[in-house]
Amino acid sequence: MKPTLVLVGRPNVGKSTLFNRLTRSRDAIVADLPGLTRDRHYGHGKLGKKPYLVVDTGGFEPLVKDGILHEMARQTEQAIIEADAVIFVVDGRTGLTPHDKEIANKLRRSERPVFVAVNKAEGMNRGMVEGEFHELGLGEPNAISAAHGEGVRGLVELALEKFPEPAEDEEAASAVRVAIVGRPNVGKSTLINTLLGEERVIAFDAPGTTRDAIEIDFERGGRHYVLIDTAGMRKRGKVFESIEKFSVVKTLQAIESANAVILMVDAQADVSEQDAHIADFIVQSGRALVVAVNKWDGLDPYVREQTRLTLQRKLKFLDFAKFHFVSARQNTGLTALFRSVDAAYAAAMTKLSTPRLTRVLADAITKQAPPKHGPFRPKPRYAHQGGSNPPIIVVHGNAVDQISDSYRRYLEHTFREVFKLQGTPLRIQFVVGKNPFDDKERK
Repeated sequence: MKPTLVLVGRPNVGKSTLFNRLTRSRDAIVADLPGLTRDRHYGHGKLGKKPYLVVDTGGFEPLVKDGILHEMARQTEQAIIEADAVIFVVDGRTGLTPHDKEIANKLRRSERPVFVAVNKAEGMNRGMVEGEFHELGLGEPNAISAAHGEGVRGLVELALEKFPEPAEDEEAASAVRVAIVGRPNVGKSTLINTLLGEERVIAFDAPGTTRDAIEIDFERGGRHYVLIDTAGMRKRGKVFESIEKFSVVKTLQAIESANAVILMVDAQADVSEQDAHIADFIVQSGRALVVAVNKWDGLDPYVREQTRLTLQRKLKFLDFAKFHFVSARQNTGLTALFRSVDAAYAAAMTKLSTPRLTRVLADAITKQAPPKHGPFRPKPRYAHQGGSNPPIIVVHGNAVDQISDSYRRYLEHTFREVFKLQGTPLRIQFVVGKNPFDDKERK
């Protein structure tokens, strides 16, 4: 097992900047605003000699007893429990504050190894900037600059000094990455908490609680997954805060980096254009897809039937995807949902043999030949696989670039039906055969 380092501190001391430095990424949102990070944010540490996991947490407000700040504090406390070591980030330019002392008291009771990182110390005298933080009683302070990288490697190696080299982790490489996306407040975080059996991400009764895309390792039925909880995507005209604009980008990046996507729709709200826009982006990205219609338990039979009809009409371009009617809160329908996720991922990664693809193509042409384009009729001759996730089928022949969209859809439906490719988009590319006489002079 890789050791886990948890970054803790009050708001706006640079925890997310340090997280990005340790993971050599831009996975955590960074801006000159306090309170951007709300959930635990996991990443693979890449700075230092040993492999490790690093966890970014929200600004720690241990004395707040209600509201979103209380939920953030609960998340941080849970992360500390899971930690092998804690890096307590303080602000060297602001100096020691009563808030820092409150957090230090909490950390002292946790019985976890704590390393004090005095951030924003670039250009300052090391001895002077570290001096007042000895008062915390948590050992020798370490002056660093997360933004510039000064002192960060030494801090990490100090924190990992007592941990042995872990064995190579083959699970992460084989894990299926599943992004859970949808409009705000459809139940994405509730779904993840129900699957995990714990409150790993904040499920608060207000839309927009999740702002980052949060990655969580998960095992079900002996198979390993990485669940990606994403921020809800609003219509572009309703995205006012710069924070929420960043969150939309994170959601799109999460879709791009996933192997499969669960699109969550609220059964108790009308299917909106935004649901269709999100679904279209998933299809354009070529990701395997399962649709989870959440909050199904609170509907009477008539409303359920009307909801089914609305889904068929507004999301008809998702006819390749499996729809599941679930309740994340009541834990109903989730077993079948994950069976479809596995099936969709398997379909996206399937290998298709060239001889069989060509036979299926020939049978499809025999049943229905391509319509003529002018005086000529396109002549598809053979097909082969051009890629996976999504599957790409390349069709070669004469004048195939003139094949109509309706015939393309006919071929797509045929290949999907024969090879049982439910749950994944399918791409068909046409390549025109070279005319051997093109390069010869006509006599």
